[in-house]
Amino acid sequence: MLAPRMGVRGKVEQLVDNVTTVSNITIQERRSADGLDAHVPMILRDGAVYDPDLDRFFCDLPLNGIRSHHSLRAYGYDVLVWVRFLSEACGKTVWHADRKDVLAYHRARRRAEAGQRISAASWNRAVACLDRMYRWGVQEGLIVEAPFTHRSVWRQGYAGRRAQIAARNDAYEPAARRADVSFVTLDAYRKFRDTGLRGLLPDGGMRSGARDRNGIRNALFSDLLVTTGLRLEEASSLFASDFAVTDQQPGRQIWLDLPDAQTKGDRGRQILVPARLFEQVHAYVAVERAHAVAKFQRRSGWQSIDRPIFVHRERHAARLRLLDGGDIALDLLGPEERSRIIVCDSDGTPNEPAALWLSEIGLPVRPNSWEVVFARASSRCRSFGLDINISPHQLRHTFAVHMLAMLIQHRVRDAALPAGPMEGYRQILGDPLQQVQRLLGHASLTTTYIYLDHIATRADTVDAAVEELLMLLPSEASL
Repeated sequence: MLAPRMGVRGKVEQLVDNVTTVSNITIQERRSADGLDAHVPMILRDGAVYDPDLDRFFCDLPLNGIRSHHSLRAYGYDVLVWVRFLSEACGKTVWHADRKDVLAYHRARRRAEAGQRISAASWNRAVACLDRMYRWGVQEGLIVEAPFTHRSVWRQGYAGRRAQIAARNDAYEPAARRADVSFVTLDAYRKFRDTGLRGLLPDGGMRSGARDRNGIRNALFSDLLVTTGLRLEEASSLFASDFAVTDQQPGRQIWLDLPDAQTKGDRGRQILVPARLFEQVHAYVAVERAHAVAKFQRRSGWQSIDRPIFVHRERHAARLRLLDGGDIALDLLGPEERSRIIVCDSDGTPNEPAALWLSEIGLPVRPNSWEVVFARASSRCRSFGLDINISPHQLRHTFAVHMLAMLIQHRVRDAALPAGPMEGYRQILGDPLQQVQRLLGHASLTTTYIYLDHIATRADTVDAAVEELLMLLPSEASL
């Protein structure tokens, strides 16, 4: 039998090897709490907490750096599948698992038939989650040792230096991440944007009555992802005021600050946004978003927002002035809280959401809604015979691969070094890698290295130039 589970992005994954669904062991994605704690998952058995200590582990996750709603949800489902497996296949509870159970779990999840096994990246993600959970259990004195084995390994570091990687989990599949990076060609992206999101015919013509009502907004959001490398939550939680004014000199790209709490790991960063895209965002705000705001006002849309946060339109530097007194730093507002910000008029009347991206009735567009938009756009492309299936996160990978290839190309040209010898590339890769690392917000340069494997897979990524990336954006006349 197969036991389905929902993945982080809505995909169905399955337990295999004759493991059946444990109907009395379930997950609750939300709990009665304030702030981020409301998004900490709970594992239940027969409607009650499965294990108090396991519940403490979940409650400690935000303290240990797991703050994203998607990450918390992923941890919940990874633990849920493991707990169900232990119950049905091994007859054990979570704190009694051993290495034999891990090996059996690997057979069930990674060695099944092709249509039933999960990907190596999903397996590694689950291992990272369970490893963290059992290391926490050891620290809390719940278990003597974790069911995983670890070893210290050495590998080549940047610029020839060696760096020790301590206590690597043997359950990881080392090559998984490199193989699973998925990006799209620029040509495929253009077809996805124009046919899928904007509702045009494959030849660029208009389909009478079939254009997506939010096609301009959706295509603009997509262009933002592919030209900046923003994560879905980061792009979804932008404010309209972020694009209102810039004191920078006119140019091809403009710096935009992302506050700490808006980004993964609370690291904050700056991104580069094409000036042309800034102009198109201004046009969207002035027309399409303005219509949505008008509907929001007529419907008293703030009443539909859970726990709205009312602020004055005027703000001091990087702080918002709360309507009921006091202020709050932008660096403390996470994506979910940013979606609840309501900007008020001078007399205190709620006026509009602070969020840049609004639905037709003026409510902030949430990350899961964007995933639905992209899924529908991909389906529309396939209905025309286009083999296209693009997710928001693929556009982050696409930005990384293409931008890294472009930077390397320009670095090679500027340094007047031969393009052939690998030693020459090794000497010049540092700056481009670090630039892409900063733009993407990677904590470690090692994470950025994974994109090097994919640069040589297509010649057009190496031959591309920055102008080609900017040409992804439609001209005003085509909107």
